[in-house]
Amino acid sequence: MLYPKENEVRMISDLSGIWEFKLGDEREPGEECKELSHMEPIAVPASYNDQKDERAYREHYGWAYYRKSFAVPKCWQGQRVVLRFDAVTHRAKVYLDGRLMTEHQGGFLPFELDITESAPAGSRTELVVAVDNRVSHSTLPVGNEGSTAFFGSDNPGVPAVEAAKAWTKPRNLPNFDFFNYAGINRPVRLYTTPQTYIKDITLVPDLCGQDGIVKYQIQIREAREEKQDNGNKAGTENTGIGNPGTEGAEKQAAGRQQTRAEEGTETAFPLVHVDILDDKGCVIAGADGESGQITIPEARLWWPWPGEPYLYTAVVTCGEDRYEQAFGIRTVRVEGTQFLINGKPFYFKGFGKHEDSAFHGRGLDLCLNVKDIHLIHWLHANSFRTSHYPYAEEMYDLCDREGIVVIDETPAVGIASADGQDPYKTFPVRQHHEAVLRDMISRDKNHPCVVMWSMGNEPDTEHFPESAYEYWHSLYELTHKLDPAHRPVTFVCCQNNYEKDLVTRTMDVVCLNRYYGWYNLSGDLDGACYGLNKELDFWEKQHKPVMITEYGADAIAGIHECVAEMFSEEFQAEFYERQNAEFDKRSFFIGEHVWNFADFATIQGCMRADGNKKGLLTRDRRPKMAAHYFRRRWGQLPNFGYKG
Repeated sequence: MLYPKENEVRMISDLSGIWEFKLGDEREPGEECKELSHMEPIAVPASYNDQKDERAYREHYGWAYYRKSFAVPKCWQGQRVVLRFDAVTHRAKVYLDGRLMTEHQGGFLPFELDITESAPAGSRTELVVAVDNRVSHSTLPVGNEGSTAFFGSDNPGVPAVEAAKAWTKPRNLPNFDFFNYAGINRPVRLYTTPQTYIKDITLVPDLCGQDGIVKYQIQIREAREEKQDNGNKAGTENTGIGNPGTEGAEKQAAGRQQTRAEEGTETAFPLVHVDILDDKGCVIAGADGESGQITIPEARLWWPWPGEPYLYTAVVTCGEDRYEQAFGIRTVRVEGTQFLINGKPFYFKGFGKHEDSAFHGRGLDLCLNVKDIHLIHWLHANSFRTSHYPYAEEMYDLCDREGIVVIDETPAVGIASADGQDPYKTFPVRQHHEAVLRDMISRDKNHPCVVMWSMGNEPDTEHFPESAYEYWHSLYELTHKLDPAHRPVTFVCCQNNYEKDLVTRTMDVVCLNRYYGWYNLSGDLDGACYGLNKELDFWEKQHKPVMITEYGADAIAGIHECVAEMFSEEFQAEFYERQNAEFDKRSFFIGEHVWNFADFATIQGCMRADGNKKGLLTRDRRPKMAAHYFRRRWGQLPNFGYKG
């Protein structure tokens, strides 16, 4: 699915702004949604939870309703008109003039629908979006059902507590440690295309000596073909992403030509032409056809910052339609215990992050995104993981431009049960998980900043190791099949009995979340370093590249101690300094991702005081002592060749 871009033939109307809003209940809206009264103003895009100082907004459970009227300009007559949602968390029903048009499950990836006939040019239409914020065993991320929330304080087994839990009204019990922000979190847009339009672009860069090679595949569609697919659920369509020139693409093209032949026409679609532009806008190469290969002589490569993140632009034309897609030429592969970018061993320096800010919640905040990129540069970091969901596309564009390396992660966090049941046999999430992987790879495949796919975060791999292996390794194979560029694939394991874990050791890169000295061996940094080394001895024997994707200690800004103790800024800085010294001794260790870039909101709980305080920065982006420590450390560590 292409990101909406305005040009000579494509137009955009941004529906961001003030909408009408009201909280609902657990009752699911039906085929019609017409009468909504007593609505209040709400900002879009943004989470609704913090936009009003009421507990009902903060702790809402169930459906909520957004309403806005829009006009389709008369000058759009004859164009295909599309309504696009970049993200609605977690489930959405979309109504036009009271009639249900589409549904979508999943809160972090886009979906859209053709409204050319439903909202004709020159008309005004009422749009209602019903949003369900509930998490459960069937959602990603996962919620608990009648159990204890993650980092909760429920004291299971106490009769009075169990009675109270049965008596109280239902609430979200997330099995994840970040606040369940909900609503229309990213932009809503109308955009147009010609009737015959460019539906998708796949660019797969490679190197041949000094030359760049770009294999490409262009998917062309007609509006009438789109109408035939209206029965499909929005956002769950199999995108068919694969290698350019695959059997599937050939069958698709042949089918179109056959259909045209049956209609008595001589040609299939208008000629597809691809031009490659350099950073000055000069055409340096090109090709005709829906798929093929283009050579870029003496190509300039995309390098992580502070190297040059050079970007080319592919300009695709087909009949009246035109689309520009930026891309970079770089290679990524795993070789032995090394992670190679452009053939050189790369060392990850960075963090896990969250889309999280005051008032906006998880809503798109372009100012904050720019600020965060500059802070990443200030810290001399080079990478982050999109923990624990795909981010807004605008952030990936910034990372492409600024040379920030990204590990792209699905919202499959919390696939684990506190009730002793096998989550892989009882949680109905497999189909949704596959759909999310397809949609994420389809959306982000052309970004040079994305160097690795993470299928999920901290599932249970210890208590049901065979079930876990069957589930995750089959998804591992699917992910490799879906990605035309064959990026490395991983998932991120939690602190567990790593000897029983059958899955992590089979990933392309071993990614570990470890909290020696915090959640276990609390405050004992000598014991933490000893335990860490015992585990690293195990991973060294697996002959895989290993990185730590979470490690950290809470520090409340402004708490200082002469003798470093937990929650002080001194303890957090010493925690990192001690453990980093152990990482530096290991040649197979390819990176350190701190948890977290900045403090962030969580649910209420006895282990959280005003959110998670493990950030190097406060939630309003002020540096703690540990930030200055990492700025010095990462400023001295090279991106390439640090471990040989």
